[in-house]
Amino acid sequence: MGHADRRGLAPAGARAVGPSTIVAIDSLTPGARAAGSRRWVSVALVAPAVAIAGFVVLGGIGMSLVQSLGLLPLVGVPSLSLDAYLANGDELLTGLGLSLGIATASTVLSCVIGLTAAVVITQGRITGRLVAALSALTIPVPHLIGAAAVGLLISDAGVLPRMLGIDGTDWPDLVGGPWWVAVVLEYTWKESAFVALVVAGVLASRVARYDETAALLGASRARRLRHVVIPLATPAVIVSAIIIFVYTFGSYEVAWLLGRPYPEPLPVLAFRLFDAISLTSRPEAAAVAVITTAVSLVVVALGMALLRRTPLWR
Repeated sequence: MGHADRRGLAPAGARAVGPSTIVAIDSLTPGARAAGSRRWVSVALVAPAVAIAGFVVLGGIGMSLVQSLGLLPLVGVPSLSLDAYLANGDELLTGLGLSLGIATASTVLSCVIGLTAAVVITQGRITGRLVAALSALTIPVPHLIGAAAVGLLISDAGVLPRMLGIDGTDWPDLVGGPWWVAVVLEYTWKESAFVALVVAGVLASRVARYDETAALLGASRARRLRHVVIPLATPAVIVSAIIIFVYTFGSYEVAWLLGRPYPEPLPVLAFRLFDAISLTSRPEAAAVAVITTAVSLVVVALGMALLRRTPLWR
């Protein structure tokens, strides 16, 4: 018998050991079993909170959808229809465009200012510590308090025109004006601090080593910012942008306090219809809420798709 034949022989009952067998053996080790136990414990700990939150969120969305379709009216006979979506067609389209504009402007400005502040914070100098402290002080302030402060500051009879000695008739309509400047300004002030702290937390644990390596290789400050800092911060900026857009798109109190009576953003329109004297307006309010939720879900899906295309995610 040749060497090739002898190599092909194996004892009776023996099985070949392949990668799948090795994985199966590794899964039986004490370390793997302990890791699996910890994973199940973690799932069990968060399951009650996730179940309650899911019940509230999904239940609310489901009730709004059913009510908007006429299947759960407060008065009258239930019947499937789209009347709630068609009753305020022009106002819905106008409010949708206005809400998208406010949310987009607020998100872009917040991300740009927040990223700049995060870069300053990671420098570790006195200016960075001051920016970090101001950002941390901004986070706990409620949006309603911030909106009132912005209104008192930049209205035609506010603090700023008085300090500058400008008459109210010559001051631009920043509060209640056609461009919704006060609303965007309040969102930008509040949410840029959020972006700054989130991005600074990500950069603090990563950027120093890569930045020093790039500097040793002769990269200028501008090149380090472009090729090191911004790529490392991009995932955190995208996640922050998703959160900010969804929040500002569905927020009510700031637009109601600092905006114009007409046209109305979708959240203000929904609240007005919900609070109307006529109970027949409730399905219309639910329809506005469903549209707001649908647009928010689309934005989240687009943001997550963009996040998966980043180099760090891949």
